Amino acid sequence: METLTSRKNALIRHIRELSDNGEYRRAQGLYLCDGMKTLREALRFGAKVVSVLWRDGAQNVDGLDGCEQYIAPGDLFDYASPMKNSPGPLFTVAIRGCGKPGRLDNAIVLENVQDPGNVGTVIRTANALNIGAVILTGACADLYQPKTVRATMGAIFRQNVIRIEREYLRDFLHDQGLPLYGAALSEKACDLRGLSLKHAAVAIGSEGQGLSAELLRLCDGELIIPMNPDSESLNAAVAASIVMWEMAR
Repeated sequence: METLTSRKNALIRHIRELSDNGEYRRAQGLYLCDGMKTLREALRFGAKVVSVLWRDGAQNVDGLDGCEQYIAPGDLFDYASPMKNSPGPLFTVAIRGCGKPGRLDNAIVLENVQDPGNVGTVIRTANALNIGAVILTGACADLYQPKTVRATMGAIFRQNVIRIEREYLRDFLHDQGLPLYGAALSEKACDLRGLSLKHAAVAIGSEGQGLSAELLRLCDGELIIPMNPDSESLNAAVAASIVMWEMAR
């Protein structure tokens, strides 16, 4: 197992580029993950781990046969890592191909949710509540950005996540037999407690702007989460979690 010593090493530069550059991630077909728990989750659920960079010394982990493994001293590891004071390891994973999705029972749609922590949290919650798919549309945070990946807490290896351009969203959901509701602060929005969401899709927009007018025009109806009238809105991940709980319930 090779021990790396230079910031100019090709693997170190590769890891930093995967961390910082979405176009590079897509071109390489790889993304970066961090931590022993996440590594074990990746191996458990069949993700293709391509390389592992250990901090100070390697550990014996089943399932890494044939995987490229390297060691870096702490200061070099910290230089490569997007996370401060990480115990490691850093590892690269192959991006899954976009296969044709099967029949969905329900879905949560995120439009223009740019905070990677929110996107990752929604994916994590969707997996916990057995939601059929998380659909990303518009200018959402990059699914494979390290902060998004970390926020999923391993759910990225298990949850069905689909990227769909807005103009194709309605046809896709129609083919799935799922009506689309938009979460909106409007007079025609219905209390979500009075709707049947077991077989439906619900769209959540960004905290600052909400859903775009274009997406709302695609919706079969609008819903609202009842709350204190002095409270203007909820965090996007919190709103999505409440909606997904209603779907699961």
